[in-house]
Amino acid sequence: MPGLKVSVITLGCDKNTVDSERYVAQLTDRGAEFTAELEEADVIVVNTCGFIDAAKKESIDALVEAGRLKDEGSVKAVVGVGCMVQRHKDELIEALPEVDLFLGSSEMDRLVPELEQRGLIDADDVPPLHPGIRAFAGGLPHVRYLKISEGCDHGCAFCAIPLMRGKHRSFALDEIVHEAQLLEAQGAREINLVAQDLAHYGRDRRDEKLGLTDVLEALLRETTVPWIRMLYLYSAGLTPRLLELMATERRIMPYLDMPIQHASDPVLARMRRPERERTIREKVARIRSVVPDVAIRTTCIVGFPGETEEDFEKLMTFLEETQFDRVGAFTYSPQEGTRAAELADDVPDSVKRERLERLNELQRLITADRYERRLGSVVRALVDRADDDVVQARTEFQADDIDGVTYVTGAETVLPGTFVDVQLDEVIDDVDFSASLVSVVAAPVAPPRRSRALPVMGSIGSFGR
Repeated sequence: MPGLKVSVITLGCDKNTVDSERYVAQLTDRGAEFTAELEEADVIVVNTCGFIDAAKKESIDALVEAGRLKDEGSVKAVVGVGCMVQRHKDELIEALPEVDLFLGSSEMDRLVPELEQRGLIDADDVPPLHPGIRAFAGGLPHVRYLKISEGCDHGCAFCAIPLMRGKHRSFALDEIVHEAQLLEAQGAREINLVAQDLAHYGRDRRDEKLGLTDVLEALLRETTVPWIRMLYLYSAGLTPRLLELMATERRIMPYLDMPIQHASDPVLARMRRPERERTIREKVARIRSVVPDVAIRTTCIVGFPGETEEDFEKLMTFLEETQFDRVGAFTYSPQEGTRAAELADDVPDSVKRERLERLNELQRLITADRYERRLGSVVRALVDRADDDVVQARTEFQADDIDGVTYVTGAETVLPGTFVDVQLDEVIDDVDFSASLVSVVAAPVAPPRRSRALPVMGSIGSFGR
């Protein structure tokens, strides 16, 4: 139906961002028009997250708000999709009658037929889209996300993602490359690789004997995207070959988002995590020895069942000694169907909140100190926004939306999507930088980093492939 306007609310992780763009592509292929303004939309699609209780609440609030707009007459239909719907569809149908349609993450192909049945889009015989087709659906047009696999085989006790996303499935390498080329043609200057565990890529495709490094090498060979960043990667998959590529290839950001969740061995064991404190410590040291300028972000859970004050202090000591660049932390909440839900949730909420505050304050100081050490240096940055004489950029060690920003003076005429070299002048509020423009980069791809001699790594358990 020509003129139909569609808006999308995307909640949760960047993998949901990819799914939302595919939903929009399906609809615009049938003549719909994307709008970022909810009040202008005929159809609002809410892509939900079901990872923790706070995410579920946010998703429900978004569905309720979209339903309110429908009641006021400006919206014709509200569609709930994604992970929370996958797990709690029946309950949501009963609780939220204002939502017209619920589709779980395994039902993406039903969106168009369902809206056709409701007379909201034309039922023309349009060939199905290639799986890599994506439509820009908000955010920054030059910063895009590329999902290389779906699902997860890890058995972490606290995590419901395998129940929502299913078993791990690696996408075909040629499809990944084709999708990256499409994103580049749409103006992508930075591509962020996402999966539940990037390092798990290829283990289910044993006939092809491919891994994450093969994906990176193919993207380097078949695209010219200047920045390629890796998000969500277990340290067990950091092979010598992968670290060597990071150390020598300038287009791959020296950046790792590597969740550890805790540093007390008893807690890690109850979490059913694959590594222990000593192994994590050794791997972080080895990563930094091979890629000295690497920025490492991690994730931690506080208040897991049985976590004592001693366990928590062990985590705090580990963070203070290891000095991660950034840490995302959250309090434990039991998720139905997980192994951890069978354990007594014996850490009071007040203790969880207090521990979270202490951890965040410690990490705020660590991040500020690590940022202070960078002052005076000249670094490459990507301009994201330029509004009202305020130019906002990100350096190689600042991932989109999670790691703060860099405010650049002297770059008022530089357009978003442009690479610049800047001098870091000051740390702002412990998490951001102010910087001054050194030069606009005419050719965004810098020479390769100098190759470094790699230490022998086969002796550290699962570090090898």
